[in-house]
Amino acid sequence: MAESRWLDDREQQAWRAFIAAQRVVNGRIEQQLQRDAGMPHTYYEILVRLSDAADGRLRMSELAVATLGSRSRLSHAVNRLEQVGWVRREGIASDRRGQVAILTDEGREKLKETAPGHVETVRSAVFDPLTTEQVQQLHDICAALVRHSDDSASWESS
Repeated sequence: MAESRWLDDREQQAWRAFIAAQRVVNGRIEQQLQRDAGMPHTYYEILVRLSDAADGRLRMSELAVATLGSRSRLSHAVNRLEQVGWVRREGIASDRRGQVAILTDEGREKLKETAPGHVETVRSAVFDPLTTEQVQQLHDICAALVRHSDDSASWESS
């Protein structure tokens, strides 16, 4: 068995700061989206990904990769988004097992009304406390972490 590579004091401080920041930011974003739009961040991200896609449509498998989520969790989320009328699914004629998620007009409208509050919360929680230089460093650090993971397949392009 390989010897453990323990964190030194500097790494331990950075790790704890990362965890605290992640919890604070995620908590503020979840709270704002639930309060103002009645949805979790996961649902908002699905609507954004579909809005950014050509014709507001993505294969379910592509959407799972883009949101770094499992297909089963995505399927559950899309089911809920279908129930409220923000997304619909269609089969793919050339692939009997494949499905496409499609952003509805109602979903596009919900996204349009939710986006300003969400962006203000992100700005307040993440960008306002940082300098321009720190914003670039934050991007570089986060991109390096994602590239190092197994889940990085399409992150950079999204």
